[in-house]
Amino acid sequence: MDLNILWFILLGVLLAGYAILDGFDLGVGMLQPVAKNEEERRLVLNSIGPIWDGNEVWLVTFGGAMFAAFPETYATVFSGFYIAFMLVLFALILRAVSIEFRSKLESRAWRRFWDTGFFFSSLLASLLFGVAVGAAMNGVPLNERGVFVGRFIDEITVYSLLVGLMTVAMFVMHGAIFLYLKTEGELQQRVHAWMWRGFGFFLIMYLLVTIVTLAQIPRATRNFEHYPWAWIVVVLNVLAIANIPRAIAQHRPAYAFISSSATIAALVCLFGVALFPNLVTSKPTIENSLTIYNAASSHKTLVIMTIIACIGMPFVVGYTAVVYWSFRGKVELQEHSY
Repeated sequence: MDLNILWFILLGVLLAGYAILDGFDLGVGMLQPVAKNEEERRLVLNSIGPIWDGNEVWLVTFGGAMFAAFPETYATVFSGFYIAFMLVLFALILRAVSIEFRSKLESRAWRRFWDTGFFFSSLLASLLFGVAVGAAMNGVPLNERGVFVGRFIDEITVYSLLVGLMTVAMFVMHGAIFLYLKTEGELQQRVHAWMWRGFGFFLIMYLLVTIVTLAQIPRATRNFEHYPWAWIVVVLNVLAIANIPRAIAQHRPAYAFISSSATIAALVCLFGVALFPNLVTSKPTIENSLTIYNAASSHKTLVIMTIIACIGMPFVVGYTAVVYWSFRGKVELQEHSY
């Protein structure tokens, strides 16, 4: 098998895993204001308390895999998107500190400050992740060596902002469904309303982004001519989105969460299909794009990485499964809860 293609697929799997798992984490953070009192705010926080840091392992693994498999892409992305990545890093650090520091003092002002940090950092990270995807779809200026030659403002366009808002809406919806699964009583009923609001916001943004993508980025569907199986993903994506309100209306939140996760996975897959074989698309000079071939490590490196992945990936998946199984069920406040 072509190892370059294999690692392109594995990067997609890692990105999808992160988007699904940390997506509801970020969504729960953006839903923090739904809580009306101290007990509810602690319930919201503790719904992700045992798992939020483990979910971010997928992002770290994604970055490490890109560095090892496609080092030129890693260099271009992390240098060209430096300001954006520093903002993401700031958001993720603020989010972690907000979670850990909130319960250190009994002061109401102290806890409200970190609650605000938790909300703001979750919103900022979600928006920036979406903007990065939009910029990748739209293309960025690269020179003949594949080095970013633009400015930070070049990455922020109307299209990338639309994708950012769609990502925010998608994570709010995903987080609301997860939070509904983990809570009870009055808080759960308020979250139920936010499942519908999140889905409505996501549906509007999804349709808008789809229309703008087809109108402004015709190369996004170019690979559908060469890989007709991609239309199956489109159909599955539409069916997954359509099943979310159906599952919510039938009071089957687990079913809705599976459909929401499938929606995210399908969108990541379609993003990969639209980019392939590019990793970073150059605009306006498409010939300067970094691809899975001109930006890859040596064949021997990819072979060694494949062996390591075959050994390591089952541990990552197994660890994730054990953690989620151990902390299944409704969230309960205990002595050592946040």
